[in-house]
Amino acid sequence: MKYLKALMREHRAESILAPLFKMLEASFDLLVPIVVARIINIGILNGDKAYILRNCGLLVLMALIGLVCSFTAQYFASRAATGISAKLRHNLYAHIQTLGFSDMDTIGISTLITRMTSDINQVQNGVNLFLRLFLRSPFVVIGAAFMAFRISPKIALIFVCGIAVLTVIVTGIMRITSPRYRRIQNDLDQVTGAARENLEGVRVIRAFGMEAREEEHFHAINQALRAAQLKTGKISALTNPLTYVTVNLCIILILYKGGVSVQEGSLLSGDVIALINYMNQILVELVKLANLIVSIAKAIASMKRVEQILDKKNEMIFPEAGERKWQRAEEAVRFEHVSATYRGAAGESLHDISFTAGTGQTIGVIGGTGSGKTTLVQLIPRFYEASAGKIFLEGRPIQDWTQEELRKHIGIVMQKAQLFTGTIRSNLLWGNASASDEMLWQALETAQAADFVRSNPDGLDARVEQGGRNLSGGQKQRLTVARALVMQPDILILDDSSSALDYATDAALRRALKKLPSEMTVFIVSQRTSSLRHADQILVLEDGHLAGKGRHEELMASCPVYREIHESQFRKGDEQHEQKAEER
Repeated sequence: MKYLKALMREHRAESILAPLFKMLEASFDLLVPIVVARIINIGILNGDKAYILRNCGLLVLMALIGLVCSFTAQYFASRAATGISAKLRHNLYAHIQTLGFSDMDTIGISTLITRMTSDINQVQNGVNLFLRLFLRSPFVVIGAAFMAFRISPKIALIFVCGIAVLTVIVTGIMRITSPRYRRIQNDLDQVTGAARENLEGVRVIRAFGMEAREEEHFHAINQALRAAQLKTGKISALTNPLTYVTVNLCIILILYKGGVSVQEGSLLSGDVIALINYMNQILVELVKLANLIVSIAKAIASMKRVEQILDKKNEMIFPEAGERKWQRAEEAVRFEHVSATYRGAAGESLHDISFTAGTGQTIGVIGGTGSGKTTLVQLIPRFYEASAGKIFLEGRPIQDWTQEELRKHIGIVMQKAQLFTGTIRSNLLWGNASASDEMLWQALETAQAADFVRSNPDGLDARVEQGGRNLSGGQKQRLTVARALVMQPDILILDDSSSALDYATDAALRRALKKLPSEMTVFIVSQRTSSLRHADQILVLEDGHLAGKGRHEELMASCPVYREIHESQFRKGDEQHEQKAEER
């Protein structure tokens, strides 16, 4: 709870004023039974109407002051709770941005969404109730017992016994339900994950006619969440009947003992009414306290889940900013016996990879599905850490470069084209916030995206919906290529970024890339040998191993894996046709 305590210290004033005003309200509540007792014992007994009216006026005044105190306490409690939750959500989001790809893969996106929304909402609700009731309820219970001792020490023992029993009931239920609420939040992760997966893959589900199966799967995990909530809710629901039974038994004993005392003359009837009012106050406050404890149990469980993420540190250590500036060398990238293993994986994704990419060269990466192509290029910007071997960028170990320098000088187009809500201009400016319109159009021309952007009446200001869902797959890919080109990187990585393009557009894109500044080193990951045939060096991967490297002609003669891939894509005579198409 260290993060929550630190945030509460930032809202120290609200966190102190809220319970103080609640306790002030509670003080007036404790005085009400005494005033009522005086009205009965003095005003009604003596028939003094003026005394009755004065005390009734006093009750109204205390009610108004208590109402003002309640509103004030609610204001400060809400201000503190919303401020703390907003800061906590911001800190969690900012911390997630520092985590590496391996951490994100291990944790899972669905659980991060749940923790940032549902869990933090539970924390906000818990903090709000804590500030308003955690001190007020015990204060009223103890105060009511103290006032009862002032009226009748003998009958007040009933209060002590009742409070002890009620405490056992409330704490016992809390101990049982607290771990269950933690499991409920984990079940909620499963529901969120399934919903997210189904909504993202709705087209695939419908294409294969698997709606019924997915509905059954979602129903199963949703029922598991429902069952867990019902079971925990039934246990929590025992709080009210058990507390009501205990308090009503106490009231019966008070009436019995009080009646005897009134007959004996040691107690007045108004005092008995006051004792019953105090017992009712204890009942109300303990019911509030029970509900508060349930909410706090949920909040504590949720806060622990948030803390699990906040405590998770990125295992990659980058040097401090400004320690080393990017400088070009003859060798842009060099791998020396590099291996890579994903966290939790059964085996290596890459094994003993060695190659050198000179500055200005175009490097092709090809191989079958699951051969490690994406893993290899994602090691270059250090999205993942190599498990063995050394990687050098511009002649220096990759660990020497700051994260800022790596992101600034290495542009990458991911395998999955991802755009963000906004406009074409706002998406392109991710590459370079200060880029001019001329630079944007130049990048669009190179990426073969200028024609469809010009055809839109809004041009660069055309609307892009969430995830680019109003664009085709090819349009999204070309825009992501343009976004990477806008930053004018020293190393450009295209991770299968032309898979949705036709051959003519793909060929035009490659011709445009050749015209880029000669100092730019380009890595092209592709399934097509036609996309890589003019590369200065082609890396052929098979099951994580480097099966061959060299130019197209060399690999056709010496690498069976590359030759098999090429021949599977081109029948005899088709290669010459493809070359002529590219020349056109």
